[in-house]
Amino acid sequence: MERSFHAGAPGANREGAPRPRRRTSPDFLKLWTAKAISELGSRITREGIPLTALLVLHASALQMGLLNALGGAAVLVVGLAAGVWIDRRRRRPVLIAADLGRAAVLASIPAAALAGRLAMGQLYAVAALAGVLTIFFDVADQSYLPTLVEPDRILDANAKLTLSSTLAEIAGPGLTGFLVQLITAPIAILFDALSFLVSALLLVAIRQREPPPERRSSERLPAQALAGVRWIFADPVLRALGLRSATAWVFHGFFGALYMLFAVDVLHLRPAVIGIVVATGGAGAMAGAFLAPRLERRFPLGRTFLAAAAIYGLTTLLIPLAGIVPAAGTAGAWPAAALLIVAQLGDMAFTVYDINEVSLRQRIVPPHVLGRVNAGMELLARGVFPLGALLGGYLGMRLGVRPTLALAAGGILLSSLWLAAPALRRLP
Repeated sequence: MERSFHAGAPGANREGAPRPRRRTSPDFLKLWTAKAISELGSRITREGIPLTALLVLHASALQMGLLNALGGAAVLVVGLAAGVWIDRRRRRPVLIAADLGRAAVLASIPAAALAGRLAMGQLYAVAALAGVLTIFFDVADQSYLPTLVEPDRILDANAKLTLSSTLAEIAGPGLTGFLVQLITAPIAILFDALSFLVSALLLVAIRQREPPPERRSSERLPAQALAGVRWIFADPVLRALGLRSATAWVFHGFFGALYMLFAVDVLHLRPAVIGIVVATGGAGAMAGAFLAPRLERRFPLGRTFLAAAAIYGLTTLLIPLAGIVPAAGTAGAWPAAALLIVAQLGDMAFTVYDINEVSLRQRIVPPHVLGRVNAGMELLARGVFPLGALLGGYLGMRLGVRPTLALAAGGILLSSLWLAAPALRRLP
C-alpha cells in the first residue's frame, strides 16, 4: 500500500506567496519553555551519569556499554505499547506524569551519593526507569504538538523546539563540566531533577483543551501495537527513513558506549574540556535549527535528507582520528579536543535532518495512528541503540576503543544509502 505525499508534503507551497507572520500562541510558548528548561537539565544528566560511572565508580568498557544499553532498552520493552496507550488518551497528562516520574528517579542518585550508598546497580536502574519515562514523554510530545499549532506551522514549531535543545546543548555540557568539578557528578544530577519539576508546572499551565482520543479499536493489543510499524513499512517514504534510522542508530550505540570512555581514558580530557567539546555540537545544532525552515523552502526534501545524512556521517569519521599523534602534557590534549570539536559541527546536519523527518511525520500521518507511528520510529532508532551499545562495549574490549569507533563512523556514513530510494527522490 503506497500513498502519495505531494498534496500535504513540505515545500508544496514553495512557489506561493510568503506566509503571513502570526503571533506564537501562549500555550505553545509554555510548551517551548518547559522543554527548554528540561532539556538543559537533561544535558547535565546525559554527561553526568556516565561521568559518575567513570569517575566515582570506575566503570569498565563493558559496564559503560550495559549502562547505555539499559537506557535505550526501554524502547524495546515498552515502545510499541506506549504508542497504543498514548493514542487512547490525551497527551498532556502523559507529559506531566513523565516529567514528575523522571524528577523522582533522578533525585535518587544524589540522595544515594550523599548517603554513601551509590553503586552501579542503582545507575543501571535509574537509566532503565528514566528511559521508560522518556519514551512515554517523547512519543506523547511528538503526537501532542499538532494539537497546538496549525499544520503549515509544524516545521517552524519543531525548529523552535530544536533551537531550545541546541541552546541547552551549548550551555549544558559546559555547565556539567563545571558542576562535576565543583560539586561532583552525582550531585550535579540534582539540577536535572529540579528542571523536570519546573517543566511539569509549565505543562499544567497550558489552557488549550486537547481533543478527546478516537474510539478504541476492537483489534487485540499486539495488532494495535504493530499498527505503527506496519504503517511505516507500507509507506515508501517512511520505510526508507526508518531503515536509515535503524542502521545509523546501531552504530550510534557504539558511540554511546565508548565516546566518554574514549575522551577520558584514551585522550585524557578533563570534564571541563569535554563540556566545551560537546557544547560545540550545540552550536552546530543551533545553526541547523535556523537552517532547516530555510532549506525546506529552497530545496527538494529528499535531496535535503540525503545531503544532511551524508554530511553528518562524514564528520563522525573525524572522531576516531583524534589523538592519533601522541602529545605529552595537558596542552597535548587540545589538538585531540580540537578535532572532536570539528566533528561536533556535524550536529548541524543531524538537526536539519531530524527537524524535517519529525515534521514530515506529523504532517502526513493521521492523528489516530500518529502515536503508534512515532513509537514505531522510536523503536527503529532508540530501540536498536541498546543493541549497538552492548556490541560496541564488547568490541571495545576485543578490538580497542579507537578501532570500534572507526567502525561505527563508517556504519553511520553508509546508512545514508537508504535515502537514495526513488520515493524520497520524488519528494518536492
